[in-house]
Amino acid sequence: MLNHYPIVLSLIALLLVGGCASSPPSGSGSGSAGPAEEITLNMPQRNCQCETSPGEEAFLEKGFESLHDEQYLEALQYFQRYQRLEKTDRADLQAKIAIAYLSIIPDSPIYDSEAARDSYRQLRQQIATHEPLYGKIQLVQDSLETFLEMDSGIGNLKQENARLREELAKREQAIKRLRDLTLGVEPAPAATP
Repeated sequence: MLNHYPIVLSLIALLLVGGCASSPPSGSGSGSAGPAEEITLNMPQRNCQCETSPGEEAFLEKGFESLHDEQYLEALQYFQRYQRLEKTDRADLQAKIAIAYLSIIPDSPIYDSEAARDSYRQLRQQIATHEPLYGKIQLVQDSLETFLEMDSGIGNLKQENARLREELAKREQAIKRLRDLTLGVEPAPAATP
């Protein structure tokens, strides 16, 4: 029991010090007769002329929810509705980016990777001149950028593959001629159908 005595005293001291630290300073209790301080909250005023209304991006958000649920046609309709109702350049640009993104999804009813590529290349110029876009639109924009880079890489690989196939065919022909020459066999005439 004596071994626990210092630990118990330490705990009691901590509780007393903690209790004193959490109590309000004397003179500022609820019983004081002085005026109460006014608390200032950083909330928008009711007559605020804010740039964005609370429901401005509601259709855009619903479109992303539909996109998440793989309801692509519904998402397209929400993005188009957002574009139609919000009459700002920013909203128009954001809707076009979202629709271009829908165009690169193979299961989407508007799947057309070439049209998406061309559309997004045109949108790139507009994006640089606009204010920051809605967060999810920025993610979609990054996805489209990645898509363009991959598409460009695939195009380069296809060209390289075609070049290599051509070179391989030429080498196979050269090997066949060398084999025929070393064996002393006359090359066979090309078969005519």
